[in-house]
Amino acid sequence: MIDIDYLKKLLELFDESSVNDLKIEKEGTAIRLTKNLKKDVQDQTAYHIVPNPTQQMAQAVVTAPAETTSTAQSAIPAEEKGTSAASATQSYHEILSPIVGTFYSAPNPEADSFVEVGSEVKPGDVLCIVEAMKLMNEIESDVSGRVAQVLVENAQPVEYGQVLFLIEK
Repeated sequence: MIDIDYLKKLLELFDESSVNDLKIEKEGTAIRLTKNLKKDVQDQTAYHIVPNPTQQMAQAVVTAPAETTSTAQSAIPAEEKGTSAASATQSYHEILSPIVGTFYSAPNPEADSFVEVGSEVKPGDVLCIVEAMKLMNEIESDVSGRVAQVLVENAQPVEYGQVLFLIEK
């Protein structure tokens, strides 16, 4: 059996990394960690603990957020995020991170966020900053609309191609 503290630390490290698939065998148990890369469920990671075929244990599947952030977050049901079945039919434009870096919602820690949920934006409006190698890169809207969701917490790492905002057209 695997130590729960070891498993927790392993999950934290996996979530913080850019690795999408990992398999580890320890003490007769194989653990496979896989991040779901589909855009509509990008904020979820599936953790599969698969017992060794010689053991008589059931397979466990745990769902947790894919860490687009450096700290663990609790899984938020789709209804609470505003992505219920009714709103899924609405047209959203995804604003993606063009680089790997750190997401900042404001120009400095004391300033207000560039945008919040409900803010109206037009092409060229700054939505956030992604810092990469000490360079501050302003991420601008390329469409007009209303900010429906901010999918990243302030000061959290982001990956290339990660959805940062959903803009309702």
